[in-house]
Amino acid sequence: MTSLEKTGRTVEEALEAALTELGVSRERVEYEILENPSKGLFGLIGAKPARVLVTVKEIDPLEVAMTFLQSIFATMQLQVAVEKMTRDEHVILNLRGEDLGILIGKHGQTLDALQYLTNLAANRDAENKVRIVLDVEDYRKRRTETLSRLALRLADKVKRRGEKVALEPMSPHERKIIHVALQDDSRIVTYSEGDEPFRKVVIALKR
Repeated sequence: MTSLEKTGRTVEEALEAALTELGVSRERVEYEILENPSKGLFGLIGAKPARVLVTVKEIDPLEVAMTFLQSIFATMQLQVAVEKMTRDEHVILNLRGEDLGILIGKHGQTLDALQYLTNLAANRDAENKVRIVLDVEDYRKRRTETLSRLALRLADKVKRRGEKVALEPMSPHERKIIHVALQDDSRIVTYSEGDEPFRKVVIALKR
């Protein structure tokens, strides 16, 4: 944690000086008064300034993420339960409730955008960053299974006809699913072409 000792004519002045130097709001810190100001003899001799120790509180990214999401849900008037799971080096927040398709969007585009904004909010002031993956009713798992089956089916088509196949534009995450699904096929090669957001995967015979 970052700490800073500051002095001022008053405790308030010392605290404000510390907040300015640290570049944080008062809600982000806790402070200890090391010494109260004293006027000294006749208000001049032996006068001492106030001295405070200000410490920036550690940010809990998950708490910030939950607060951010709840504000979004409240604005959209959605009743959402959040299940938290820790996996490898990231945290999965699985959203559950009724009529949550609006949070997914076409091919998960809305969900990806919400995930990006959630990570941005959670890690903005955090010293220890955390990667948060958002899911809705296990949508990402189902989408992965669907894309993997699609990749295998199209790879068989390519092997039968000898012609390459280009899939529809996908996000980097979904393109990776296609690549991974076919990476062990000795007869198939996959690559991406085009520019975002229209970049797509091509499945072709290995030459």
